[in-house]
Amino acid sequence: MPIKIQSDLPAKEILENENIFVMDENRAMHQDIRPLQIAILNIMPVKQDTELQLLRALSNTPLQVDVTFLNVKNHISKNTPADHLNKFYYTIDDVRNQKFDGMIITGAPVEDITFEEVDYWEEMCEIMDWAESHVTSTLHICWGAQAGLYHYYGIDKQKLPQKLFGIYEHKVANRKIPLVRGFDDVFLAPHSRHTESPREAIHACQELTVLAESDEAGVFLAIAEDGKKIFVNGHPEYDRYTLQNEYFRDLNKGLPIQVPYNYYPEDDPNQKPLLQWRSHSNNLYSNWLNYYVYQITPYEL
Repeated sequence: MPIKIQSDLPAKEILENENIFVMDENRAMHQDIRPLQIAILNIMPVKQDTELQLLRALSNTPLQVDVTFLNVKNHISKNTPADHLNKFYYTIDDVRNQKFDGMIITGAPVEDITFEEVDYWEEMCEIMDWAESHVTSTLHICWGAQAGLYHYYGIDKQKLPQKLFGIYEHKVANRKIPLVRGFDDVFLAPHSRHTESPREAIHACQELTVLAESDEAGVFLAIAEDGKKIFVNGHPEYDRYTLQNEYFRDLNKGLPIQVPYNYYPEDDPNQKPLLQWRSHSNNLYSNWLNYYVYQITPYEL
């Protein structure tokens, strides 16, 4: 899939070096097709890392994708330079009158406090409400999934005894749904979180259909309104070293952290971590774009 991004976005050179097809505005203007308009509400602290991870994940179908990065206006980012945000990001006020084929809402490191204590929670609710009438399908990831489940269905998150951290097995629960088409019966995906949306509450919600879950990590994938809302309680977009970087970051801070589960060969942090989830991650994003965005969205937005 060609990804259309600004020609001077730092991620462009890295993606091209990885042999991922990206195009700038000039080339895209000469293609007589309508690209999918995808908004990414990126509320992760180091936004450049998440940009790369999500652009990689969106690059595996023949559809052209035009990405618009969004940021919350009521929070000052401490880990991303202001000039990067000013150059490449928009707020809800900038796009309020636009419509998008799809939107991704990322995770955020605010799970240890209640939703209402998050300084941009009201803005998050405003964006999720706006998406109801302006986005064909929204994909919520990790804390973004917890936020959506709470906002739409009143399912509150709960604290885990210890951080869920590593690569976990999941079983497909409903193979007839196109979102998991091509998935193996059992697949792996990364998790990194201190809280969870309770499995029992998700199963009890009649509006939600569970598509995949784990004995250790709970519900991984759920869908509502025929795919208008999709919830991913994990980080399939993570690259090989994301968990390693988090592990050594916490170690250096003196925080209690266990070696990521099922991540290093022989649980040895001196060895190269195994990349065991990329194919299913690519499948998930490709299925989302094909079955719940491209096949559903109107030609005239």
